[in-house]
Amino acid sequence: MLFVDANAILRYLLYDNTDMADKVCKLIEKNKIFIRYEVLAEVVYVLNKVYSMPRAEIAGCVEKFLRLSNVEMESEEVLFLALKTYAEVNIDFIDCVLYGFHVMCGYGVFTFDKKLNSMINE
Repeated sequence: MLFVDANAILRYLLYDNTDMADKVCKLIEKNKIFIRYEVLAEVVYVLNKVYSMPRAEIAGCVEKFLRLSNVEMESEEVLFLALKTYAEVNIDFIDCVLYGFHVMCGYGVFTFDKKLNSMINE
């Protein structure tokens, strides 16, 4: 099992540096990759803030990456719900992850964020 950082995932998704992207592609082909929430949150943030990618496009390409056969993650149902929510609702991705834990696992969430609170209390 191998952890990859946000930069590696970004090179894979964007293919903007062919040398790095090729290395990541080969790495993924030959290894089981494990993705942490923190890394995924950074990927989403960079795609949105640096590359100005639309939220639905971000959610789609990240989900496609997460569904690769060699990619594993914590609580995949939480992350897929978080990505769907991110595409549909204008809240930060990490709040979408909290929402995902609330819906999929029944966890309580305490927040001062009004939008997230309204989603949790629906």
